[in-house]
Amino acid sequence: MLYSLRGTLVHRDMAGAAVECGGVAYYCKTTVATLAQLDQVGSEVLLYTYLQVRSEAIDLFGFANLGELSCFKMLTGVSGVGPKAALSILSSMTPEQFALCVASGDYKGITAAPGVGPKLAQRIVLELKDKVGGKEIAEGFSQSGGTVLPAGAGNAGEAMSALMVLGYSQSEAAAAVGRLDPSLPVEELIKASLRELAKR
Repeated sequence: MLYSLRGTLVHRDMAGAAVECGGVAYYCKTTVATLAQLDQVGSEVLLYTYLQVRSEAIDLFGFANLGELSCFKMLTGVSGVGPKAALSILSSMTPEQFALCVASGDYKGITAAPGVGPKLAQRIVLELKDKVGGKEIAEGFSQSGGTVLPAGAGNAGEAMSALMVLGYSQSEAAAAVGRLDPSLPVEELIKASLRELAKR
């Protein structure tokens, strides 16, 4: 299994980039976010990769950080979510924003991605809600230098996790959520906490 590619960027287009390693150029399909982080053709780049082998095709996907890769693998593990839909979602939002949508049950936020309808978005939230805050996504964010989602109990814990994904410290998240009724829905806790934090 290919873990990553480090080499010279020899081509880029709207759907991906080609990286030359040892005289061989590997084309990786990727997200808008990763393409935006790549330097000019001729520069050295590093992409974390995922190789998908199917009966009709072998596709290589590349990402600028492990957070995107982690989310991509989780998304393609959801029934009915193919690589095209996963790339569309991660081109429309960051891994942190995606985690917030899942943690708060905001499936409508995911439908902002082209080609992703309400039914598919609801399935994504349903199947991944238990993983947001769990080992898979935490490892991805940790290795990419992002925020690790803590495992929290109940709605308050989930709201704290989502706030920390957005960049707030554990103490800031705890202080904001602690002023609210913990029995409120996760989405309401997050929105109210963000309003409170914005006043500071």
